[in-house]
This record gives sequence, structure tokens and C-alpha cells, in this order.
Amino acid sequence: MSERRTEARKKVMAFTPVHDMKKGILLGYLGDLTMKGAMVIGAKPIEANKQLTLKIEFQDELPGIETKRLTIPACVVRCNRDENPNSYKIGFEFTDVQPEHKLIIKALLERYHFRHKMF
Repeated sequence: MSERRTEARKKVMAFTPVHDMKKGILLGYLGDLTMKGAMVIGAKPIEANKQLTLKIEFQDELPGIETKRLTIPACVVRCNRDENPNSYKIGFEFTDVQPEHKLIIKALLERYHFRHKMF
């Protein structure tokens, strides 16, 4: 995914859980987010190319958004050990981004991301 990345990643400030919608299990917590994908910090590895539906739950209401979750299909594009040996960085690419998803992602980025200059 890094070779194809066209937008800067935004690190997310809020403690944002990410679940596998089908299995109902916690995959980890949102590490960064773009309009095209997300990086999740999780305790267990997930094999590349696995298709999942992610449920990303956010704490507060977002302006103009009625839901407190983003449910979106995604594919695992990479999974590497984190600096913490008990954690993994799991890279997801969103596979079917609908207009309502774009509105939610944009609102999440505006509300929660670290506002830092990207080099």
C-alpha cells in the first residue's frame, strides 16, 4: 500500500476501537486514517489479502453525521510487528467507499486527527 499511497496519513488522537463486523471481535485501535484506508494497532496478526468489513466506532458525535460508527469493507494489505513486540500494525485498504463513507471519514479526520505538518 505504501507504494500506491497518494495522500498523507493522519494519526488519530481519539481512542477508537476497530472491530471485525462479521465476527464481532476487536481487531485493535485506529492508528491512522486516510480516505482510502486505515492502519490499526492490534494484538494479533491478520493475513494479507483477507477481506473484512470493519466497524470503526468513535466516541463523540460528528457535526452533520447521525451515526457514531463507520462500517466499511476493507482488505488487509500488510501486517507487521509494531515497535511494541506484543502489537501489530495492520494496514487496511477500503474496497468499496460509498459517498456516505466519505462524509464520515472526512468528519473523523477533521475532528480527531493530529494537526501536524507532513513532510
